[in-house]
Order: sequence, then C-alpha cells, then structure tokens
Amino acid sequence: MKVKKLCILALLTAIALVIFVAEGQIPPVIAVPGVKLGLSNIIVLLTMYIYGRREAAAVLGLKIILGSVFSGQLMSFFYSAAGGVLAFAVLALLKGILTEKQIWAASAFGAAAHNIGQLIVAIAILGTEKLAWYLPVLLFSGIVTGLFTGFCAQICLPRLRKAVKL
Repeated sequence: MKVKKLCILALLTAIALVIFVAEGQIPPVIAVPGVKLGLSNIIVLLTMYIYGRREAAAVLGLKIILGSVFSGQLMSFFYSAAGGVLAFAVLALLKGILTEKQIWAASAFGAAAHNIGQLIVAIAILGTEKLAWYLPVLLFSGIVTGLFTGFCAQICLPRLRKAVKL
C-alpha cells in the first residue's frame, strides 16, 4: 500500500509541476501583473483531501521548488513560496472546518491568502508600501480564480478517488 501511495503522490506532484510550468508559458489573459488561474493548485487541493495535509505540503513544496528551477525564474520562488505557505496554512485550517462539498470556499480563501503572501514579498523586495493599493485587485482576482480551481477540484475529487480506488 505504501508503494501505491508513493507512486500516486509522485504522479500528482508531476502533474502539478507540468501544469505550473505550462501555465507560466501562457500569456496573461488579462493585463494585470501577478494574476493567473493557478490551475496547479487543483492538484494540491486534491492531494490534501485525499491524503492529508502532510502529503499536500510535500506536493506543494516540490511544485514550488522544481517549478521555479524548471521555469528559470528563480525570483518567482520567493513569491510562490510566500503565497504557497499562506494559502496552505489557510487551507489546512479550513479542511477541519469545511466539508468536501465546500472545497470551492476553502480554495477561494486560500487563493486570497496566496495573493496576500505575494504582495508582502513584493513590498519587502521592492521596499515600498505603495504596492498595498494593489491589494483589492489581487484579492478580487484571487477569490475568482480560487473559486474556479476549487470547483474543479470538487468535481475531480470523487472521480479521482474512484479511478485510483481510494
């Protein structure tokens, strides 16, 4: 059973990484810096609800580290890591409160936290608090994209469980 779990987690990590890198190559849908769908977060959500927090943290961490290396944008590591840690903390807390039928809500809160983490890093790196005016735009986009990825994860969860017999 441990080998099966390890193989599935490796596949989930690879899928998340491929989605992360591929999404980075797609030109922005809207001309707002820092706004993207975050489709690889669907895989992190699925991992959390199938296996748990620790396994989801591993998938997230590997996705961030390897995604930054493979994309050649090592500066994005800091943004992704800060956003990922905050989003993961929110998702981990909400997992105990919200049911599997409410993944969409947890995802929206996690996406908003992700954007807050990225904004904190941007303010620290650029040394200007004037970036804080950008928070409403990031929160709105984060909630919208978080709802989308959450709904996708919620739809995929029972199908993935059935496919891998979990």
